[in-house]
Amino acid sequence: MPTAARDIPSGNGHSDSLARTVSNSFGTLDLSTSPTATFHSPTSSYGGHQKPSTKQLKPFQTQDVKVLLLENVNKTGQDILRKQGYQVEALKNSLPEDQLIEKIRDVQVIGIRSKTQLSANILKHAKNLIVIGCFCIGTNQVDLQYAAENGICVFNSPFSNSRSVAELMIGEIITLARQLGDRNNELHNGVWNKVSAGCWEVRGKTLGIVGYGHVGSQLSVMAEAMGMKVIFYDVVNLMSMGVATPVHSLDELLRQADFVTLHVPELPETMNMISTAQLDQMKQGAYLLNASRGSVVDIPALIKAMQAGKLAGAALDVYPNEPGGNGEHFTNNLSEFTEDLRKVKNILLTPHIGGSTEEAQSAIGVEVADSLVKYVNLGTTSGAVNMPEVTLRSLTMDEPNHVRVIYIHKNVPGVLRRVNEILGDHNVDKQMTDSRGDVAYLMADISSVNTSEIKDLYQSLEDLGSRIRTRVLY
Repeated sequence: MPTAARDIPSGNGHSDSLARTVSNSFGTLDLSTSPTATFHSPTSSYGGHQKPSTKQLKPFQTQDVKVLLLENVNKTGQDILRKQGYQVEALKNSLPEDQLIEKIRDVQVIGIRSKTQLSANILKHAKNLIVIGCFCIGTNQVDLQYAAENGICVFNSPFSNSRSVAELMIGEIITLARQLGDRNNELHNGVWNKVSAGCWEVRGKTLGIVGYGHVGSQLSVMAEAMGMKVIFYDVVNLMSMGVATPVHSLDELLRQADFVTLHVPELPETMNMISTAQLDQMKQGAYLLNASRGSVVDIPALIKAMQAGKLAGAALDVYPNEPGGNGEHFTNNLSEFTEDLRKVKNILLTPHIGGSTEEAQSAIGVEVADSLVKYVNLGTTSGAVNMPEVTLRSLTMDEPNHVRVIYIHKNVPGVLRRVNEILGDHNVDKQMTDSRGDVAYLMADISSVNTSEIKDLYQSLEDLGSRIRTRVLY
Protein backbone atom coordinates (compact mmCIF):
# COMPACT_ATOMS: atom_id res chain seq x y z
CA MET A 1 0.00 0.00 0.00
CA PRO A 2 1.25 3.57 -0.63
CA THR A 3 2.67 5.42 2.33
CA ALA A 4 0.20 7.84 3.84
CA ALA A 5 1.14 11.49 3.67
CA ARG A 6 2.54 12.67 6.97
CA ASP A 7 1.57 15.99 8.45
CA ILE A 8 4.59 18.25 8.63
CA PRO A 9 4.71 20.22 11.90
CA SER A 10 4.95 23.97 11.75
CA GLY A 11 8.06 24.25 13.90
CA ASN A 12 11.35 23.28 12.29
CA GLY A 13 12.31 20.99 15.17
CA HIS A 14 15.97 22.03 15.09
CA SER A 15 17.78 22.15 18.41
CA ASP A 16 20.67 23.96 16.74
CA SER A 17 20.58 27.54 17.94
CA LEU A 18 23.21 28.78 15.53
CA ALA A 19 21.84 31.49 13.27
CA ARG A 20 22.31 30.89 9.58
CA THR A 21 22.82 34.28 8.02
CA VAL A 22 22.90 32.84 4.52
CA SER A 23 19.61 31.04 4.94
CA ASN A 24 18.18 34.03 6.77
CA SER A 25 19.68 36.67 4.52
CA PHE A 26 16.36 38.34 3.84
CA GLY A 27 16.10 39.99 7.24
CA THR A 28 17.19 43.21 5.57
CA LEU A 29 15.75 42.28 2.18
CA ASP A 30 19.19 42.84 0.68
CA LEU A 31 18.42 41.37 -2.72
CA SER A 32 20.19 41.96 -5.96
CA THR A 33 20.87 40.66 -9.40
CA SER A 34 24.44 40.44 -10.62
CA PRO A 35 25.72 43.33 -12.71
CA THR A 36 27.33 40.82 -15.05
CA ALA A 37 26.18 37.48 -16.37
CA THR A 38 28.77 34.72 -16.21
CA PHE A 39 26.78 32.00 -17.95
CA HIS A 40 25.57 32.87 -21.44
CA SER A 41 23.26 30.98 -23.74
CA PRO A 42 24.94 30.31 -27.11
CA THR A 43 23.74 32.36 -30.02
CA SER A 44 21.81 30.49 -32.66
CA SER A 45 23.74 29.39 -35.74
CA TYR A 46 20.60 28.72 -37.72
CA GLY A 47 19.43 32.28 -38.29
CA GLY A 48 16.48 31.95 -35.91
CA HIS A 49 15.67 33.99 -32.85
CA GLN A 50 18.62 34.70 -30.62
CA LYS A 51 18.19 33.17 -27.21
CA PRO A 52 17.76 35.67 -24.40
CA SER A 53 20.81 36.08 -22.22
CA THR A 54 20.89 34.14 -18.99
CA LYS A 55 19.80 35.94 -15.86
CA GLN A 56 22.43 35.77 -13.15
CA LEU A 57 20.86 34.91 -9.81
CA LYS A 58 22.30 35.86 -6.46
CA PRO A 59 21.14 35.08 -2.93
CA PHE A 60 22.62 38.34 -1.63
CA GLN A 61 25.08 41.03 -2.61
CA THR A 62 28.17 39.33 -4.06
CA GLN A 63 30.48 41.17 -1.67
CA ASP A 64 28.72 39.39 1.19
CA VAL A 65 29.82 35.95 -0.02
CA LYS A 66 32.87 35.00 2.02
CA VAL A 67 35.14 32.26 0.68
CA LEU A 68 37.98 30.55 2.56
CA LEU A 69 40.48 28.61 0.44
CA LEU A 70 43.09 26.43 2.17
CA GLU A 71 46.13 24.42 1.06
CA ASN A 72 47.20 26.68 -1.81
CA VAL A 73 44.25 26.20 -4.15
CA ASN A 74 45.36 26.94 -7.72
CA LYS A 75 45.10 30.54 -8.91
CA THR A 76 42.68 29.56 -11.70
CA GLY A 77 40.09 28.65 -9.08
CA GLN A 78 40.80 31.75 -7.01
CA ASP A 79 40.36 34.00 -10.05
CA ILE A 80 36.99 32.48 -10.96
CA LEU A 81 35.66 33.10 -7.46
CA ARG A 82 37.06 36.62 -7.23
CA LYS A 83 35.53 37.58 -10.57
CA GLN A 84 32.13 36.91 -9.02
CA GLY A 85 32.80 39.65 -6.50
CA TYR A 86 33.14 37.22 -3.59
CA GLN A 87 35.43 38.00 -0.65
CA VAL A 88 38.16 35.39 -1.07
CA GLU A 89 40.79 34.59 1.56
CA ALA A 90 43.39 32.12 0.25
CA LEU A 91 45.92 30.45 2.56
CA LYS A 92 48.83 28.24 1.54
CA ASN A 93 48.50 25.64 4.31
CA SER A 94 45.82 23.76 6.19
CA LEU A 95 44.87 25.04 9.64
CA PRO A 96 44.90 23.41 13.10
CA GLU A 97 41.41 22.49 14.29
CA ASP A 98 41.01 25.40 16.70
CA GLN A 99 42.00 27.96 14.05
CA LEU A 100 39.83 26.30 11.43
CA ILE A 101 36.79 26.41 13.72
CA GLU A 102 37.33 30.14 14.22
CA LYS A 103 37.78 30.80 10.49
CA ILE A 104 34.86 28.69 9.32
CA ARG A 105 32.24 30.44 11.49
CA ASP A 106 31.50 33.25 9.06
CA VAL A 107 32.18 31.85 5.58
CA GLN A 108 29.59 30.65 3.08
CA VAL A 109 32.10 28.72 0.96
CA ILE A 110 35.22 26.74 1.87
CA GLY A 111 37.71 25.16 -0.51
CA ILE A 112 40.16 22.49 0.66
CA ARG A 113 42.49 19.81 -0.68
CA SER A 114 43.41 16.53 0.96
CA LYS A 115 44.95 17.59 4.29
CA THR A 116 42.11 19.60 5.83
CA GLN A 117 39.68 17.47 7.83
CA LEU A 118 36.11 18.79 7.95
CA SER A 119 34.63 16.61 10.66
CA ALA A 120 31.19 16.99 12.21
CA ASN A 121 32.86 18.70 15.17
CA ILE A 122 34.21 21.41 12.88
CA LEU A 123 31.18 21.70 10.62
CA LYS A 124 28.81 22.23 13.54
CA HIS A 125 30.49 25.63 14.03
CA ALA A 126 29.98 26.60 10.37
CA LYS A 127 26.75 28.50 10.90
CA ASN A 128 26.79 30.13 7.44
CA LEU A 129 28.42 27.43 5.33
CA ILE A 130 26.41 26.30 2.32
CA VAL A 131 29.00 24.54 0.15
CA ILE A 132 32.39 22.80 0.32
CA GLY A 133 34.75 22.46 -2.63
CA CYS A 134 37.30 19.64 -2.49
CA PHE A 135 39.99 20.69 -4.97
CA CYS A 136 41.09 17.06 -5.37
CA ILE A 137 39.67 13.65 -6.19
CA GLY A 138 38.91 12.34 -2.71
CA THR A 139 36.22 13.50 -0.30
CA ASN A 140 36.99 11.19 2.63
CA GLN A 141 38.34 14.21 4.54
CA VAL A 142 34.78 15.56 4.81
CA ASP A 143 31.96 14.14 6.93
CA LEU A 144 29.63 13.88 3.93
CA GLN A 145 26.61 12.64 5.86
CA TYR A 146 26.75 15.41 8.44
CA ALA A 147 27.19 17.96 5.67
CA ALA A 148 24.15 16.66 3.77
CA GLU A 149 21.99 16.52 6.88
CA ASN A 150 22.81 20.18 7.50
CA GLY A 151 22.25 21.37 3.95
CA ILE A 152 25.93 21.74 3.02
CA CYS A 153 26.66 20.59 -0.53
CA VAL A 154 30.06 19.05 -1.38
CA PHE A 155 31.81 19.08 -4.77
CA ASN A 156 35.08 17.55 -5.93
CA SER A 157 37.09 16.99 -9.10
CA PRO A 158 36.86 13.27 -9.80
CA PHE A 159 39.09 13.03 -12.85
CA SER A 160 40.98 16.26 -13.61
CA ASN A 161 44.27 14.93 -12.20
CA SER A 162 43.89 11.38 -13.51
CA ARG A 163 46.49 11.82 -16.25
CA SER A 164 49.04 13.22 -13.82
CA VAL A 165 48.65 10.29 -11.42
CA ALA A 166 48.85 7.76 -14.26
CA GLU A 167 52.03 9.36 -15.59
CA LEU A 168 53.60 9.25 -12.12
CA MET A 169 52.86 5.52 -11.97
CA ILE A 170 54.54 4.95 -15.33
CA GLY A 171 57.60 6.87 -14.18
CA GLU A 172 57.78 4.92 -10.93
CA ILE A 173 57.34 1.54 -12.62
CA ILE A 174 60.43 2.22 -14.75
CA THR A 175 62.32 3.77 -11.83
CA LEU A 176 61.71 0.71 -9.64
CA ALA A 177 62.53 -1.77 -12.40
CA ARG A 178 65.90 -0.09 -12.94
CA GLN A 179 66.58 0.72 -9.24
CA LEU A 180 67.08 4.35 -10.24
CA GLY A 181 66.18 5.71 -6.81
CA ASP A 182 69.00 3.81 -5.09
CA ARG A 183 71.55 4.54 -7.85
CA ASN A 184 70.67 8.25 -7.64
CA ASN A 185 71.07 8.33 -3.84
CA GLU A 186 74.39 6.43 -4.05
CA LEU A 187 75.88 8.79 -6.59
CA HIS A 188 74.78 11.84 -4.59
CA ASN A 189 76.77 10.28 -1.73
CA GLY A 190 79.83 9.81 -3.96
CA VAL A 191 79.35 6.05 -4.57
CA TRP A 192 79.71 4.74 -8.14
CA ASN A 193 77.74 1.48 -8.33
CA LYS A 194 77.18 0.35 -11.92
CA VAL A 195 75.16 -2.88 -11.70
CA SER A 196 72.62 -4.77 -13.79
CA ALA A 197 71.59 -7.49 -11.33
CA GLY A 198 67.92 -7.15 -10.46
CA CYS A 199 67.33 -4.45 -13.11
CA TRP A 200 64.72 -5.13 -15.76
CA GLU A 201 62.97 -3.78 -18.82
CA VAL A 202 59.24 -3.32 -18.32
CA ARG A 203 58.46 -4.64 -21.81
CA GLY A 204 56.76 -8.01 -21.54
CA LYS A 205 56.05 -7.69 -17.82
CA THR A 206 52.53 -7.96 -16.38
CA LEU A 207 50.94 -4.93 -14.77
CA GLY A 208 48.06 -5.61 -12.39
CA ILE A 209 45.78 -2.60 -11.83
CA VAL A 210 43.51 -2.65 -8.78
CA GLY A 211 40.70 -0.16 -9.44
CA TYR A 212 40.03 0.45 -13.13
CA GLY A 213 38.55 3.93 -12.92
CA HIS A 214 39.81 7.21 -14.38
CA VAL A 215 43.43 6.67 -13.30
CA GLY A 216 43.57 2.91 -13.76
CA SER A 217 42.17 2.95 -17.30
CA GLN A 218 44.58 5.69 -18.45
CA LEU A 219 47.49 3.84 -16.87
CA SER A 220 46.35 0.72 -18.72
CA VAL A 221 46.63 2.41 -22.12
CA MET A 222 50.07 3.89 -21.42
CA ALA A 223 51.44 0.62 -20.03
CA GLU A 224 50.30 -1.30 -23.12
CA ALA A 225 52.07 1.27 -25.30
CA MET A 226 55.31 0.28 -23.54
CA GLY A 227 54.72 -3.39 -24.29
CA MET A 228 53.36 -4.45 -20.91
CA LYS A 229 50.60 -7.01 -20.50
CA VAL A 230 47.78 -5.46 -18.45
CA ILE A 231 45.31 -7.21 -16.16
CA PHE A 232 42.91 -5.45 -13.82
CA TYR A 233 40.47 -6.07 -10.99
CA ASP A 234 37.51 -3.90 -10.04
CA VAL A 235 34.40 -4.54 -7.99
CA VAL A 236 32.40 -3.02 -10.86
CA ASN A 237 32.14 -4.70 -14.25
CA LEU A 238 33.96 -2.25 -16.56
CA MET A 239 34.89 -2.29 -20.22
CA SER A 240 38.61 -2.82 -20.71
CA MET A 241 40.79 -0.47 -22.72
CA GLY A 242 42.91 -1.94 -25.50
CA VAL A 243 43.63 -5.60 -24.80
CA ALA A 244 43.67 -5.31 -21.00
CA THR A 245 42.13 -8.38 -19.36
CA PRO A 246 39.87 -8.33 -16.29
CA VAL A 247 40.43 -10.96 -13.60
CA HIS A 248 37.85 -12.32 -11.19
CA SER A 249 39.52 -11.57 -7.86
CA LEU A 250 42.25 -9.59 -6.16
CA ASP A 251 44.02 -12.83 -5.26
CA GLU A 252 44.16 -13.83 -8.92
CA LEU A 253 45.67 -10.48 -9.87
CA LEU A 254 48.29 -10.63 -7.11
CA ARG A 255 49.44 -14.08 -8.20
CA GLN A 256 49.92 -13.04 -11.85
CA ALA A 257 51.27 -9.48 -11.75
CA ASP A 258 54.90 -8.36 -11.78
CA PHE A 259 53.80 -4.83 -10.87
CA VAL A 260 50.68 -4.06 -8.80
CA THR A 261 49.26 -0.54 -8.70
CA LEU A 262 46.42 0.53 -6.39
CA HIS A 263 43.72 3.07 -7.34
CA VAL A 264 40.82 2.57 -4.94
CA PRO A 265 38.82 4.89 -2.63
CA GLU A 266 39.11 4.91 1.14
CA LEU A 267 36.30 2.67 2.37
CA PRO A 268 35.93 0.20 5.23
CA GLU A 269 36.36 -2.53 2.60
CA THR A 270 39.71 -1.12 1.42
CA MET A 271 41.26 -0.61 4.87
CA ASN A 272 44.55 -2.58 4.84
CA MET A 273 43.45 -4.16 1.57
CA ILE A 274 47.10 -5.10 1.06
CA SER A 275 48.51 -6.71 4.21
CA THR A 276 50.60 -9.77 5.07
CA ALA A 277 48.27 -12.33 3.48
CA GLN A 278 48.07 -10.40 0.21
CA LEU A 279 51.80 -9.66 0.09
CA ASP A 280 52.49 -13.39 0.54
CA GLN A 281 50.40 -14.11 -2.57
CA MET A 282 52.42 -11.76 -4.77
CA LYS A 283 55.17 -13.06 -7.01
CA GLN A 284 58.67 -13.31 -5.59
CA GLY A 285 60.44 -10.11 -6.64
CA ALA A 286 57.25 -8.25 -7.58
CA TYR A 287 56.65 -4.51 -7.09
CA LEU A 288 53.81 -2.68 -5.28
CA LEU A 289 52.76 0.93 -5.98
CA ASN A 290 50.09 2.83 -4.03
CA ALA A 291 48.67 6.14 -5.28
CA SER A 292 45.19 5.79 -3.79
CA ARG A 293 44.79 6.28 -0.03
CA GLY A 294 47.23 5.77 2.83
CA SER A 295 44.95 3.35 4.66
CA VAL A 296 44.91 0.85 1.79
CA VAL A 297 48.37 -0.65 2.47
CA ASP A 298 49.50 -2.10 5.80
CA ILE A 299 52.87 -0.33 5.78
CA PRO A 300 54.53 -2.30 8.63
CA ALA A 301 53.65 -5.50 6.72
CA LEU A 302 55.12 -3.96 3.55
CA ILE A 303 58.35 -3.09 5.37
CA LYS A 304 58.70 -6.72 6.53
CA ALA A 305 58.04 -8.02 3.01
CA MET A 306 60.71 -5.70 1.61
CA GLN A 307 63.24 -6.58 4.30
CA ALA A 308 62.62 -10.30 3.71
CA GLY A 309 63.23 -9.90 -0.03
CA LYS A 310 59.69 -10.93 -0.98
CA LEU A 311 59.22 -7.73 -2.97
CA ALA A 312 61.89 -6.14 -5.15
CA GLY A 313 60.56 -2.64 -4.76
CA ALA A 314 57.65 -0.41 -3.80
CA ALA A 315 56.39 3.13 -4.29
CA LEU A 316 54.17 5.05 -1.86
CA ASP A 317 52.64 8.44 -2.55
CA VAL A 318 50.08 8.33 0.29
CA TYR A 319 50.29 7.50 3.99
CA PRO A 320 47.92 6.85 6.92
CA ASN A 321 49.06 10.10 8.55
CA GLU A 322 50.34 13.04 6.53
CA PRO A 323 51.77 16.38 7.71
CA GLY A 324 49.65 19.51 7.51
CA GLY A 325 52.38 21.45 5.70
CA ASN A 326 55.81 21.19 4.13
CA GLY A 327 58.90 20.77 6.28
CA GLU A 328 60.90 18.13 8.17
CA HIS A 329 57.84 16.29 9.44
CA PHE A 330 58.23 12.81 7.93
CA THR A 331 59.47 11.19 11.14
CA ASN A 332 58.26 8.74 13.78
CA ASN A 333 56.28 11.60 15.30
CA LEU A 334 53.95 11.13 12.32
CA SER A 335 53.78 7.31 12.43
CA GLU A 336 55.87 4.91 14.46
CA PHE A 337 57.08 3.04 11.37
CA THR A 338 58.23 6.11 9.39
CA GLU A 339 61.95 5.91 10.05
CA ASP A 340 62.06 2.16 9.34
CA LEU A 341 60.26 2.88 6.06
CA ARG A 342 62.86 5.48 5.08
CA LYS A 343 65.67 2.93 5.49
CA VAL A 344 64.24 0.35 3.07
CA LYS A 345 66.12 -0.12 -0.23
CA ASN A 346 64.43 0.49 -3.61
CA ILE A 347 61.34 2.12 -2.20
CA LEU A 348 60.14 5.40 -3.66
CA LEU A 349 58.54 7.75 -1.13
CA THR A 350 56.77 10.82 -2.49
CA PRO A 351 54.72 13.40 -0.51
CA HIS A 352 51.23 12.87 -2.00
CA ILE A 353 52.15 14.51 -5.31
CA GLY A 354 50.26 12.23 -7.69
CA GLY A 355 48.05 15.07 -8.87
CA SER A 356 50.55 17.85 -8.23
CA THR A 357 51.22 19.13 -11.72
CA GLU A 358 50.51 22.58 -13.10
CA GLU A 359 48.07 21.11 -15.62
CA ALA A 360 46.14 19.05 -13.11
CA GLN A 361 45.87 21.76 -10.49
CA SER A 362 44.76 24.31 -13.06
CA ALA A 363 42.05 21.97 -14.37
CA ILE A 364 40.92 21.13 -10.84
CA GLY A 365 40.78 24.82 -9.95
CA VAL A 366 38.49 25.56 -12.90
CA GLU A 367 36.23 22.52 -12.42
CA VAL A 368 35.62 22.92 -8.69
CA ALA A 369 35.37 26.72 -8.73
CA ASP A 370 32.79 26.56 -11.54
CA SER A 371 30.76 24.07 -9.50
CA LEU A 372 30.89 26.37 -6.47
CA VAL A 373 29.75 29.39 -8.49
CA LYS A 374 26.88 27.49 -10.08
CA TYR A 375 25.73 26.27 -6.68
CA VAL A 376 25.98 29.65 -4.94
CA ASN A 377 24.42 31.60 -7.80
CA LEU A 378 22.03 29.09 -9.37
CA GLY A 379 21.49 26.31 -6.83
CA THR A 380 22.65 23.66 -9.30
CA THR A 381 23.90 20.43 -7.66
CA SER A 382 25.18 18.62 -10.77
CA GLY A 383 28.31 16.72 -9.75
CA ALA A 384 27.63 16.93 -6.01
CA VAL A 385 28.91 13.96 -4.01
CA ASN A 386 26.50 14.15 -1.07
CA MET A 387 23.30 15.65 -2.47
CA PRO A 388 20.78 14.66 -5.15
CA GLU A 389 21.80 16.05 -8.54
CA VAL A 390 19.20 18.67 -9.45
CA THR A 391 19.32 21.37 -12.09
CA LEU A 392 16.83 23.64 -13.82
CA ARG A 393 17.02 25.55 -17.07
CA SER A 394 18.47 28.96 -16.37
CA LEU A 395 16.21 31.96 -16.02
CA THR A 396 16.64 34.65 -18.65
CA MET A 397 16.61 38.43 -18.65
CA ASP A 398 13.10 38.20 -20.12
CA GLU A 399 11.92 36.84 -16.77
CA PRO A 400 12.62 39.79 -14.44
CA ASN A 401 10.16 38.98 -11.65
CA HIS A 402 11.06 35.34 -11.21
CA VAL A 403 12.46 33.80 -8.05
CA ARG A 404 14.25 30.49 -7.65
CA VAL A 405 13.36 28.62 -4.48
CA ILE A 406 15.68 25.94 -3.11
CA TYR A 407 14.35 23.80 -0.30
CA ILE A 408 16.60 21.13 1.20
CA HIS A 409 14.51 18.95 3.47
CA LYS A 410 14.14 15.67 5.29
CA ASN A 411 12.98 12.94 2.95
CA VAL A 412 9.62 12.18 4.58
CA PRO A 413 6.10 11.86 3.12
CA GLY A 414 3.93 14.94 2.85
CA VAL A 415 6.63 17.55 2.26
CA LEU A 416 5.78 18.35 -1.37
CA ARG A 417 2.13 18.90 -0.49
CA ARG A 418 3.05 21.47 2.14
CA VAL A 419 5.66 23.17 -0.04
CA ASN A 420 3.28 23.44 -3.00
CA GLU A 421 0.62 24.92 -0.74
CA ILE A 422 3.09 27.70 0.05
CA LEU A 423 4.12 28.15 -3.59
CA GLY A 424 0.53 27.85 -4.79
CA ASP A 425 -0.18 31.57 -4.69
CA HIS A 426 2.35 32.01 -7.49
CA ASN A 427 2.82 30.43 -10.88
CA VAL A 428 5.35 27.62 -10.66
CA ASP A 429 7.09 27.74 -14.04
CA LYS A 430 9.27 24.72 -13.43
CA GLN A 431 10.09 22.46 -10.52
CA MET A 432 12.37 19.49 -9.88
CA THR A 433 13.01 17.40 -6.81
CA ASP A 434 15.12 14.37 -6.01
CA SER A 435 16.23 12.55 -2.90
CA ARG A 436 19.34 10.78 -1.70
CA GLY A 437 18.86 8.74 1.43
CA ASP A 438 17.31 10.87 4.16
CA VAL A 439 17.88 14.17 2.35
CA ALA A 440 15.81 15.63 -0.50
CA TYR A 441 16.50 18.64 -2.70
CA LEU A 442 13.72 20.69 -4.30
CA MET A 443 14.24 23.52 -6.75
CA ALA A 444 11.44 25.60 -8.26
CA ASP A 445 11.21 28.77 -10.38
CA ILE A 446 8.15 30.87 -9.64
CA SER A 447 7.00 33.97 -11.51
CA SER A 448 5.31 37.28 -10.77
CA VAL A 449 6.93 37.63 -7.36
CA ASN A 450 7.24 41.06 -5.84
CA THR A 451 10.23 41.86 -3.67
CA SER A 452 7.89 42.54 -0.78
CA GLU A 453 6.57 38.94 -0.96
CA ILE A 454 9.93 37.19 -0.80
CA LYS A 455 10.40 37.46 2.96
CA ASP A 456 7.01 35.88 3.68
CA LEU A 457 7.65 33.14 1.12
CA TYR A 458 11.03 32.39 2.64
CA GLN A 459 9.77 32.39 6.20
CA SER A 460 6.85 30.10 5.39
CA LEU A 461 9.27 27.48 4.06
CA GLU A 462 11.63 27.97 7.01
CA ASP A 463 8.78 27.27 9.43
CA LEU A 464 8.11 23.79 8.02
CA GLY A 465 9.30 21.02 10.32
CA SER A 466 10.92 19.19 7.40
CA ARG A 467 13.29 22.06 6.65
CA ILE A 468 17.04 21.53 6.56
CA ARG A 469 17.90 24.68 4.64
CA THR A 470 15.98 27.24 2.59
CA ARG A 471 17.51 29.46 -0.06
CA VAL A 472 15.78 32.01 -2.26
CA LEU A 473 17.70 33.31 -5.29
CA TYR A 474 16.45 36.48 -6.91
